[in-house]
Amino acid sequence: MPSPIEKRLIAALSSQSLSLRGCFTPVAADGLPTLANGEPAASVWMVGVIGSAFWPHFKSSAFYTDGQPDPLDRWSRAIAEELAARFGGLALFPFDGPPYHPFQRWADRSDVTQPSRMLLRIHPEHGLWHAYRFALALPVMLDGAEANAPQAITPPRKATLPTPATDLCATCSGQPCLQACPVGAYTGAAFLIEACASHLHSAQGTDCMQGGCLARRACPVAPELRYTQEHAAFHMQAFAGQH
Repeated sequence: MPSPIEKRLIAALSSQSLSLRGCFTPVAADGLPTLANGEPAASVWMVGVIGSAFWPHFKSSAFYTDGQPDPLDRWSRAIAEELAARFGGLALFPFDGPPYHPFQRWADRSDVTQPSRMLLRIHPEHGLWHAYRFALALPVMLDGAEANAPQAITPPRKATLPTPATDLCATCSGQPCLQACPVGAYTGAAFLIEACASHLHSAQGTDCMQGGCLARRACPVAPELRYTQEHAAFHMQAFAGQH
């Protein structure tokens, strides 16, 4: 059964079609800042998106239309900081830095992700069509409004990580993601940013710019969750604008 805090977080996130992606117990080596009360966090809860379910909520927000930079990051920050204040915790983001929080490593501690040949984290149910928008570092909490209480919480259930024998990419026939990129930007061990960016800025890069990365779209895992064209184009335009 979900713990009380898990139920409350899921309910709070559902209005924006955001997903609770798991939880882990931080250690000193994580280097997390203390909470507002000066105490260390008792748990870190990962929050993200799956597919394009969240897109209508973001698109209807003022952040999407105000013409200011980084609208998705600002939308995520507004939601995360409100939740952090509500639950007596601290919001953490993958885009704050340097130094940057190790969200990919945290993903492996809280969810069933594994490395992909595209250097993104692949999920056995969501494929490459998911992302982590923020994390909430929270105190030990009770069900209800009480924060900083001395009782322990039950973390969300976490499935066993896939073993090397079930590595999704190693067992993928032909690894089509590595074949689909028109400029060979993905080698399986590296991402050639300049080759990708140059292609996107050319006439030949229109398909990638408008429909999303061809290599990512070639992944056979969870094709039903592929980002909508508008959602994918938003990310491609943001990437091209930075390179």
